[in-house]
Amino acid sequence: MLSNKAVVKISKAVITAAGPGQEQLPLQTLMNRKGVPCSTLSVQLAELADSGIKEVAVVIDDPERESLLRHAAGASELSIIFVKQPPEAKGFGHAILSATDFTANQPFLLMVGDHIYVTDDSERTCASQLIEVAHREQCLVSAVQSTHESQLRQFGTIGGALVSGQTRLYDVNQVEEKPTPTYAEQHLLVPGQRLAHYLCFFGMHVITPEVMELLRREAEQFGPQKSLGLSPALNHSAGQGKYLAAQLQGRRFDLEQPYGLLKAQIAIGLQGTDRERLLTEILELFAPVRADA
Repeated sequence: MLSNKAVVKISKAVITAAGPGQEQLPLQTLMNRKGVPCSTLSVQLAELADSGIKEVAVVIDDPERESLLRHAAGASELSIIFVKQPPEAKGFGHAILSATDFTANQPFLLMVGDHIYVTDDSERTCASQLIEVAHREQCLVSAVQSTHESQLRQFGTIGGALVSGQTRLYDVNQVEEKPTPTYAEQHLLVPGQRLAHYLCFFGMHVITPEVMELLRREAEQFGPQKSLGLSPALNHSAGQGKYLAAQLQGRRFDLEQPYGLLKAQIAIGLQGTDRERLLTEILELFAPVRADA
């Protein structure tokens, strides 16, 4: 639970940008919904600002990158700090633990730095949808997206059951990092999903102090040389207390995948002020006008 005494509001977020090969992703340029060129980091920060977040810690692996990332962040209204992951530490879990002082034993929104999110809700960002669930339910919550089994090796995947009376909220009973289709079919089927589809992580979580404590204990037990993941701590949490998964109205785009940035750009453009122009130009790509027509 987030709190037994009072409703805890989520005002802090952590963006992890210290993974192998992620150095340039926050610096990539795309056009926002208004047709203005901006960095992917600034798009992520704008999502957080529009979701009620006030403070953000960006986890990096090289302090020399800070000046580049500060420039990429632009004139954000958020309070932004950069936290260095220790060089000897490995894995996503260690990156999250690097922000321990910043999170200060409070729940926070975790966002991976290699994803862009596009909401299908005209009133709410993907992050705000997830935060609303966490505020209402006062517990650990992961965002999930229905994903074909051919992509399971890219994502953590949950097993669970639909919460009674809900349409897109699930009680989580198991978490498996990058399962095989065979394992998923045997252990991670969730009622209501399409054939060969599973609920995989969206790249956003509301993390509780209890999860941070689990990560800390595992880090102390195995030391920094062991790659520390988040999924084992989440799987442990599934058996210890209330843990929900929310299927948001929106889509994630993994920038590390082939054409990930291109697909994110198209999705953003189709919701923006240049929608009609973009549609016309896409159609022209599929059906170019012949010069002799």
